[in-house]
Amino acid sequence: MPEEKAAMSNVIHANFLAQPRVCGAQDTFAALLRSFADHRQPRDDVYWLKENAELLGMLASTGGAIPAEALSPYAAFYDRAPAYLEFFPQYYRFILSICLDLEDLGMGGGHGAALCAQAARNRSPLAELSDLQRGEAQRLLSRRLDLDGDAALRQRLLEFAGARGGFAVPNRKAAYELTHIVFYLSDYGRRDPGLPPEAFANLDDLGLLALLDRDHDLLAEVCLALRHAGAVPDPFWEQEVDSAHGAMRCLPLHEPSGQDDYHPWLVTGWLLRQKGAPAFARSFAGGPLTVRAPQEPPGILRQISRCLYDQGNARGGDWHVMKRTLSPELTREGQDLLQRAEGSSPRFAEFFARFARIPRAA
Repeated sequence: MPEEKAAMSNVIHANFLAQPRVCGAQDTFAALLRSFADHRQPRDDVYWLKENAELLGMLASTGGAIPAEALSPYAAFYDRAPAYLEFFPQYYRFILSICLDLEDLGMGGGHGAALCAQAARNRSPLAELSDLQRGEAQRLLSRRLDLDGDAALRQRLLEFAGARGGFAVPNRKAAYELTHIVFYLSDYGRRDPGLPPEAFANLDDLGLLALLDRDHDLLAEVCLALRHAGAVPDPFWEQEVDSAHGAMRCLPLHEPSGQDDYHPWLVTGWLLRQKGAPAFARSFAGGPLTVRAPQEPPGILRQISRCLYDQGNARGGDWHVMKRTLSPELTREGQDLLQRAEGSSPRFAEFFARFARIPRAA
């Protein structure tokens, strides 16, 4: 077994065709779908497309029956989808995603194949500059069309995912690109994405960054990516995600409130459902809603980074030496988080050398 993959110690052989057995009351999701379809965003807003594509994608990928009446708020959108795609071709990925997931969740109709064929005729994926977006488009079209895979595109995505060096340093764009590469290549856990061992190490680096920063949104995505790739994340990582989701609340919204905590709520709950656990149980739903997370103690990533920067040439990459200088700078709670992060990965010392920007780090 390759050394880096073995070091993860939690890689399993997965049945990528098996979907999780999901717990949870379906009436909760019927009410949530009404809220998102009819009340959170105007239907002519791109954020309506984004949020509803994500919510339906979560439900479709985690399994579980959704009653037909729960999907009824989307009937008008589904019926008009061909006209939307014709007039708004720039949003083809959102439109396809919503319609294909509605069909997979049980909504009758045959628009999906025709919409995919229309997007293929329009050569919509070729208008994408990003390989990541081309990968998403390839996944969407392949759900209804018999396409030849783009081997060169797949190779470029895998090369990005396996490139060692940059994922132990905070870079949100690269971080979310890596998790989404795994999502698309694995079809959200339905098949083996074929990741190289280095990609698992990169996901481990991202998970440690997210843990130290208390970034539960990114941590949940990393855990999902690991599970979709056939690995089991460290239990402490998933405990942190579980606790974060349980603390969030959906509250009735009486007036516009700007950005809320919708996305962390969605992906933390997604991970719970992926494991077959209940999620979204405390949601207020059925009308306008906002998602709020409680105020939490700040993470320690920025503080550690500042300490390392201030050390200048004295900065070293030996974790066991540097720990003695960093720990006293943290609160007791911060020290506990650092200790638990160290214990969550057998690769922590290697991660730290990269995070400290030591050129000789492997």
